[in-house]
Amino acid sequence: MLKQLQKPEIYLYLFAAAVPICFAAWQSMINNFAIEQAAFSGVEMGILQSLREIPGFLAFGVVFLLVLMREQTIAFVALLALGIGTAITGMLPSVIGLYCTTVLMSVGFHYAETIVQSLSLQLISAERLPLVLGRQIAVTSFTGLAVFAAIYLLVEWLVFDYLWIYLLFGSITVALAALMYFACPHFKGEAEQHKTMVLRRGYWLYYLLTFLSGARRQIFVVFAGFLMVEKFGFTVSQMTLLFLVNGVLSIYLAPRIGRLVSYWGERRTLTLEYAGLVIIFSAYALAESAWFASLLYILDHIFFAMAIALKSYLKKIADPRDMASTAGVSFSINHIAAVILPFALGLIWVVSPPLVFIIGAGFAVVSLLLSQMIPATPERGKETVFQHS
Repeated sequence: MLKQLQKPEIYLYLFAAAVPICFAAWQSMINNFAIEQAAFSGVEMGILQSLREIPGFLAFGVVFLLVLMREQTIAFVALLALGIGTAITGMLPSVIGLYCTTVLMSVGFHYAETIVQSLSLQLISAERLPLVLGRQIAVTSFTGLAVFAAIYLLVEWLVFDYLWIYLLFGSITVALAALMYFACPHFKGEAEQHKTMVLRRGYWLYYLLTFLSGARRQIFVVFAGFLMVEKFGFTVSQMTLLFLVNGVLSIYLAPRIGRLVSYWGERRTLTLEYAGLVIIFSAYALAESAWFASLLYILDHIFFAMAIALKSYLKKIADPRDMASTAGVSFSINHIAAVILPFALGLIWVVSPPLVFIIGAGFAVVSLLLSQMIPATPERGKETVFQHS
């Protein structure tokens, strides 16, 4: 076991498991906990979700921490914040208490996600990166499913209180963080990372595709699920079943999608993803059957896994010294949409729910057109088809 911990890939798979142990537990219970224990109304819940997204928008700040500590140390601290924030959630059942624990948890979550992307880009070769990223998604999905099943048993069979469940899963992440920090060696990437925020003109296509990906993700996360409940009357158990199906499919398909990226290349894979999403979002606007909408929801989730190709594209075009900074910047760009779109599209939803999905299809069309600018074999100095190495 200790010998396996000397491998960067094993470290990254542990990382991929440590994050959802906490986040899946927090996410699956937060609505019930907030209402039952902290007397939340819709207003407080809206504020809570906005507060949760702010650390993601500020993820570029991770690069400034590199002045003080190495990336694996930042990963350790981020996982500690995620674990502790989750562990103490049940101890502070009040509006202010829940706001504070959510911010602490969210800082840990978003900085951990930023660092795992940065380390993946640095420690894994361009040839193996799509496969490793696919396996990370599979590990994350499997861990999330295990957490959901464990919480069901703890709540329904053993009648555990929220306090003890949050404490349990938060403590597991803290323990995993300690294992990763003390048992794994310091892995060195290809180059020393820049310790300032870096914005490169040559990465403009990656930045733009990342922003559009964040915009489409918000429509899926916020409004596709809302459609299932509001229009088709899905219950909590039916929505949970959809999540379980998505999780099982991710475990099986994500590594295969990684191999597809390696075989097909980034442009062809992203072309398939964006063309598929144009059809899916357009179909959401026309859906009149719960079964048809459920199929779209599952296909939507599968197609989004193809975003592995976008990270693979960055690996091939970026200066190895830019990985940490670009990971932080890309998370911030991705979260611009998370701050703006839910409110703006919520106003449109009141007038015309189908129009929200038509807008999503529009984002996918723009992404499809932009993806054609990716070279068949992208590399540094050849970031788009307009350039020649």
